[in-house]
Amino acid sequence: MPFDTDVLISGAGAAGLALAIDLARRGIAFMLIEQKTQAFGGSRGKGIQLRTLEVFEDFGIADRLAAGGGAYPPIRSYRADGSFEETLMTEATAIPDAAEPYARPLMVAQFRTEAVLRERLAELEHAVQFGVSLVGFDEDDEGVSARIEGAGGDRRIRARYLVGTDGGRSFVRQALGIAFPGETLGVRALVADVRMDGLERRAWHRFQRGAAATQLMICPLMGTDIFQIQGPVPREGDLDLSPQTLTALVRERSGRNDIVVHAVSWSSVYVMNARLADRYRVGRVFLAGDAAHIHPPTGGQGLNTSVQDAYNLGWKLAAVLKGAPDLLLDTYEEERRPIAANMLGLSTRLLGEALDGPMRRNREVRQLDLHYRSSSLSRPGSADAPVLAGDRAPDAPCRGQAGQPTRLFTLYQGPHWTLLGPDAAHPPAARPGLRVVLVGERGDVIDEGGHILAAYGLQPEEWVLVRPDGYIAARFGSEGMGLSGIPCVGRHNG
Repeated sequence: MPFDTDVLISGAGAAGLALAIDLARRGIAFMLIEQKTQAFGGSRGKGIQLRTLEVFEDFGIADRLAAGGGAYPPIRSYRADGSFEETLMTEATAIPDAAEPYARPLMVAQFRTEAVLRERLAELEHAVQFGVSLVGFDEDDEGVSARIEGAGGDRRIRARYLVGTDGGRSFVRQALGIAFPGETLGVRALVADVRMDGLERRAWHRFQRGAAATQLMICPLMGTDIFQIQGPVPREGDLDLSPQTLTALVRERSGRNDIVVHAVSWSSVYVMNARLADRYRVGRVFLAGDAAHIHPPTGGQGLNTSVQDAYNLGWKLAAVLKGAPDLLLDTYEEERRPIAANMLGLSTRLLGEALDGPMRRNREVRQLDLHYRSSSLSRPGSADAPVLAGDRAPDAPCRGQAGQPTRLFTLYQGPHWTLLGPDAAHPPAARPGLRVVLVGERGDVIDEGGHILAAYGLQPEEWVLVRPDGYIAARFGSEGMGLSGIPCVGRHNG
């Protein structure tokens, strides 16, 4: 049967958009469909962690996102007498360094993050097909035959792969019969984007700290004139989330009469769960984002984990479509499911802390230390190096041979692999999909401040191979094995 596209992506949230961008820049044909008739307009997720900022820099949108958001404000916790104390969400000493160019998370309302992703997709000459639902699919050895419904009626789409990025109630996951075990955490909460008077925008306001049933958080969404209201609500019964009712709720929990909600642009009531799909892949069908894992919003992990699911899967789909072994696609679940399992534990623990006490967010939420060391794609090497196979490849400022300042992240940016090594007399031959970066006085870049050496600990004649998603695949020496031992990264290899 003829194919209509290579990859059908069902669901145009952050995961689906990130996957589409990654496929678009690799020249892979895809369709991105979304059952809603218009873009999501709420701020369910608002935190962009540091590793995700690095991903977005690779996509070319980190600065655009920063312009649409801002830094997290201090948390202002009010006492019963109206006095308060302020604490920072992250350490005051957090500053960028050579290896980690982003030091603090960015607050961007989810609707704005997704708008920037759609803008980037448009620049790559693609767009979301809104109002189109996936209603059925069958898989065979060669591809997936999907049935979709839209304004023009039903039609059949033939794709080589299907990716379900269709949220916690994923149709794709349910159609595959994949179990979604976990637990309901016993917390029902509201979240609402509102316009209001009575609170200044320089702080994240917290009332009734430590009262698990009646705590209230009101956060200014940076880059907008909107506040986000969050708080637990009774486990049973319908809730009226009109401006009048929300004003009364705020008055009751804050003890203040001067806070008035004028308009509600988006609202939701939800029960918190922590669940993880048993499988991420069945044949030619994959799950990513909330379709594979759902969890409490505490710690700002959800959107970030979803984007990085897509970042991991995108280059692997592209490689297999260009001739790499299909087994490469098994490493998606191998690498990403353990990350999600740990994230569920972290966000659940932070939920308990948020209900009972402080909301400090330290390095564990930033996702810079996540690694794939045990992955079958990571080639073990010396255990004494600063970074090992499977680790995130650090950034490092350096100087180009032509005299201009540059960074390793600038050299890594794009869909290619990168081979980093010494300015050898006989560098490796060029091959498709691989950028060779030689370091030294006769190389492409000069390690002027010693930052590359400090970050990587490169020894003479040692090489580091960096994957397209910015993780180290291997460290090896040229002596004894020759550069022919480099894993294949060309057009027809993974």
